[in-house]
Amino acid sequence: MTHLDFPALWPYRQALLSGLWVTVQLTVLATLGGVALGILGAALRSGKPTLLSRLWGGYVALIRNTPFMVQLFFIVFGLPNIGLRLTAGEAALLTMIINLGAYSTEIIRAGIQVTPKGQWEACRVLGFSRLQTFLRVILPPALQRIYPSLVGQCIIVMLGSSVVSQVSYQELTFQSSLIQSRTFLSFEVYLVTTLIYLLLSMAMRHILLFAGRRWLGVSAK
Repeated sequence: MTHLDFPALWPYRQALLSGLWVTVQLTVLATLGGVALGILGAALRSGKPTLLSRLWGGYVALIRNTPFMVQLFFIVFGLPNIGLRLTAGEAALLTMIINLGAYSTEIIRAGIQVTPKGQWEACRVLGFSRLQTFLRVILPPALQRIYPSLVGQCIIVMLGSSVVSQVSYQELTFQSSLIQSRTFLSFEVYLVTTLIYLLLSMAMRHILLFAGRRWLGVSAK
């Protein structure tokens, strides 16, 4: 019978906590940036077709139909060939924002599309600009409708951050792999890492849903 040695991981707790903190930072910044990008994209894609909205649609299609790892490798190894050099952390954050931005564009756009056209017309009669109408009247209920789906996508992107360990960015998965290479305790290391990701996902879901109820009036169901 295989002997499991979880206490042997205790000396490496700081490395795991350091990796966890990097993952949390990445997640917070990517969530803010990606959702903001998604709102902008949804606004562009919900109006009359223009060159910009078509270009944004091409970006959405590109990101949604290519692997996250390929997007990361392109930014890390491809962009330097045209003179754009980023650190591993900058590349990881940019990739996560671009990825979430594409998916959240379509999620938020779906919520906007079911908005009655009469709301746009009523706001125009009242003298609201299109921007004021979008931000004050159209966007809030649209976010309420799609908020659970948006939260789920944010969590998916957080879990996908484990891929950035492939470019030597020292987040949680990178630290776990480093500890495994030093201790050879594969089962113990990756079980602990799995539990950390599980707890992080649950915490993120509760925090985002609480924020949605607090500021958007999202139903608790």
